[in-house]
Amino acid sequence: MLIVRRNTDMQKRRLGRSKLEVSALGLGCMGYGNARSLLPEHKRELISLIRVAVERGVTFFDTAESYGPFANEEVVGEALAPFKAQVVIASKFGWDIDPKTGANSWRPNSRPDHIKGVVDRMLKRLRTDCIDLLYQHRVDPEVPIEDVAGAVKDLIRDGKVKHFGMSEAGAQTIRRAHAVQPVAALQSEYSLLTREPEAEVMPVLEELGIGFVPFSPLGKGFLTGKIDDTTTFDSSDFRNQIPRFSPEARKANKALVDLLGAIAERKGATRAQIALAWLLAQKPWIVPIPGTRKLERLDENLGAATVELIGEDLRAIDIALARIPIQGERYPEHQQRLVGR
Repeated sequence: MLIVRRNTDMQKRRLGRSKLEVSALGLGCMGYGNARSLLPEHKRELISLIRVAVERGVTFFDTAESYGPFANEEVVGEALAPFKAQVVIASKFGWDIDPKTGANSWRPNSRPDHIKGVVDRMLKRLRTDCIDLLYQHRVDPEVPIEDVAGAVKDLIRDGKVKHFGMSEAGAQTIRRAHAVQPVAALQSEYSLLTREPEAEVMPVLEELGIGFVPFSPLGKGFLTGKIDDTTTFDSSDFRNQIPRFSPEARKANKALVDLLGAIAERKGATRAQIALAWLLAQKPWIVPIPGTRKLERLDENLGAATVELIGEDLRAIDIALARIPIQGERYPEHQQRLVGR
């Protein structure tokens, strides 16, 4: 049984103690990154999907300058231009990207002058005069976080940004940034497959009143049950580089997918819906942002907002998870070094 939500009565959540209220589930748009190379009809399909999400009650959309680069923000900006007053758009800075060619060195760059130039270009691509939520995509080890927070504070003062966010930052860095400019939200990977934030980061978020926006809430597709150790990915698929997606790790982690399947059957839902409902049940200030390019998956994901996991369900999941050691790192070594700084 597939639980589908087809009305605009979507639950709302506030990100921490900020005034930023969004739909309980957002839409992660990273998968639209190479829209510039798409055929015009494919680009129209993406714009249509984003607008359908608005019709379904989604008010929170996530993009970044590095997705494409640039093309993603352009598609999101075009799609949401008619709805600017009713949606929240989040984007991210933090990489050394050539503004003319889009060539990305994948070196962090959060120098204040660079941030301010990036935001001016973002505003044009997003077709807006103010970015609702601006994240630092990764902590830059060469730039004190106080300088980064100060630059965003200036942008907020100038009316170009409303709220400051961070992504994949460590607990102490979050504290230091928050002391300069309140952080509205942290975005990091968090799911039944990836629970590292629970140890140090989530207690700090709760203490400081910071919202949490989990990306890859479906474990990059693994928690849907549609991937196993025999699955072959396209040569361009980034999961080929992730240790957690090696055939051996997928085989070892299948026990988690089986657990989700058993719960989903009892609840009359899908594995994806149970995985998202579990996240929503953790804290009232958590807003997952599953991504999809398919309308049926959008409806499936939004249906998770109607799936209720009671205390007994959550305790049973915790007990079962304690017996399932997850295998494989979630990033290759060079990317893992940029996480949790």
